[in-house]
Amino acid sequence: MIRHVPNLLSALRLAAAPLAAWLIHANHDTAALLVFAAAGASDGLDGFIARRWGVTSDFGAWLDPAADKLLMLLCLVALCTVGVTPVWLLVLVAARDLSIAAGWLLVKFLGLPLKFEPLFLGKLSTVIQVLYILGALLLLAFDLHAPRLMLAATWICAGATLLSAIAYAGVLLRAAGRHTAP
Repeated sequence: MIRHVPNLLSALRLAAAPLAAWLIHANHDTAALLVFAAAGASDGLDGFIARRWGVTSDFGAWLDPAADKLLMLLCLVALCTVGVTPVWLLVLVAARDLSIAAGWLLVKFLGLPLKFEPLFLGKLSTVIQVLYILGALLLLAFDLHAPRLMLAATWICAGATLLSAIAYAGVLLRAAGRHTAP
């Protein structure tokens, strides 16, 4: 039974993504914060269970990051619609994620000798994006206004996202260079 728990938690997180976004858009800020925080906790819990009891699966390896990305992207879209997140940050985060997905597809299509694994900068970028969304939701939930803090958080999130995109592009270009080298 335990072997299904990580995938179940990821599936619940996938379902929580549109709910969290709707709650943000509908100005149910405290509920949105609670759903986002619960989804974040479920991410840590499913990873712990999968590693602790060795119940990983190929499906889970795909579902977990897909649920994470959907949750973050939909929350960023919703934060953008309520005027908290600038459109350019949403575009940057979405472009980075789409570029990574396109790079993975290119690696598979070309049969490049590259095992696609998360980079430290990718993980750091994800953590910063989660903290950005969490901070924005905390400010909304407690009806606080901190424009300088949000501006700083926006630029930090953008910088981490951009550095991560560059790092992944470098990995892909090096693999492509090794593939075409004589």
